[in-house]
Amino acid sequence: MSGFLENMRCSECVDWGEKRNTIASIAAGVLFFTGWWIIIDAAVKYPHSDDFNHSYHACGVIATVAFLMINAVSNGQVRGDSYSEGCLGQTGARIWLFIGFMLAFGSLIASMWVLFGGYVIQDKEKISVYPGIAVFFQNAFIFFGLTT
Repeated sequence: MSGFLENMRCSECVDWGEKRNTIASIAAGVLFFTGWWIIIDAAVKYPHSDDFNHSYHACGVIATVAFLMINAVSNGQVRGDSYSEGCLGQTGARIWLFIGFMLAFGSLIASMWVLFGGYVIQDKEKISVYPGIAVFFQNAFIFFGLTT
């Protein structure tokens, strides 16, 4: 997202250099909030486990943990500019970031499995697909919040 803001042609209108991190942080927060808002809506609309198995919330919880892990590491720590002390130093920060991204990708893939395996390919005619779509979009919005 911040790279996108640097390439915009309206540099006369707004100075993106000073506001880039602020706008990217706000966009990430809005995407994170939207993901959780969607899943809360599905949980309220389908309160029974027959319609929406509430163990599917684990995908969103793992995505939230990944969101926190990735945002805990700064660019300087990954490059080694500002972080030289600690147990593993720069290597530890990179491993932490890698584990965070693996959790994020894993939760996104698991939400696709929940959508298709639990809701789209069901033989039941009365089952609604919306809870599966909500689980997927929750994880997709959290994942896109990571990439801003």
